[in-house]
Amino acid sequence: MLDFLQDNKKHTICLVGGGGKTTLLYELAAHFAAQGRRVLVLTSTHILQPDAALYAEKAEDARALWQRGRYAVIGTPEPASGKLTLPPAPLYAELWQQADIILCEADGAKRLPCKLPAAHEPVLLPECDIVLAVAGADALGRALGEVCFRFELAQGWLTEAASDVKVDAELLACLLTDERGARKNVGSRAYYVILNKCDTITEELAQKVRTALLGKGLAAERILLRGRKNN
Repeated sequence: MLDFLQDNKKHTICLVGGGGKTTLLYELAAHFAAQGRRVLVLTSTHILQPDAALYAEKAEDARALWQRGRYAVIGTPEPASGKLTLPPAPLYAELWQQADIILCEADGAKRLPCKLPAAHEPVLLPECDIVLAVAGADALGRALGEVCFRFELAQGWLTEAASDVKVDAELLACLLTDERGARKNVGSRAYYVILNKCDTITEELAQKVRTALLGKGLAAERILLRGRKNN
């Protein structure tokens, strides 16, 4: 269990990376809503339209969802793509004041297990105090160019960052902990790494990733290895 899941404090949490980020976003929303917290979900970039029953067009819609023990998703519909973008600033400002937990998807990965941020990414909310970097364990053993969105940005700072280089524990740890990777713009915010789909790899390989992350200076309590059976 990650410490912020049970501390009953207000948090603004941004999720970055790939490998199940959106799924985790909604799992966290459901977890906090089940605790009786008022949960606000949004994106600072783009996210697929949620279930219409969870979408709040107006502040009163969000409050009604909270009263029913549900989380509320806000954003500006983009009909051409079927996605939501950043919500109107006045709506976000009003609901941020009233919410207990704010969850924001802060970049995209084109459904790939991992990614590197472009110059304009991630789009962390100014109020953000926690960043969750997400990746999929199914990236391991596969070619970097196959599993990493914008892999070409690794050239120049990762050794042998060619598209056909296989992703191992050390390389994945670099992508997740370097400030040119998933840790970009995190600064003094609390930073966690969540590796999804660990049931697709051996326990030995999962522990190699943990060891590599520890070797990069990440504290053990800031690392979560999880499989789909844990969902």
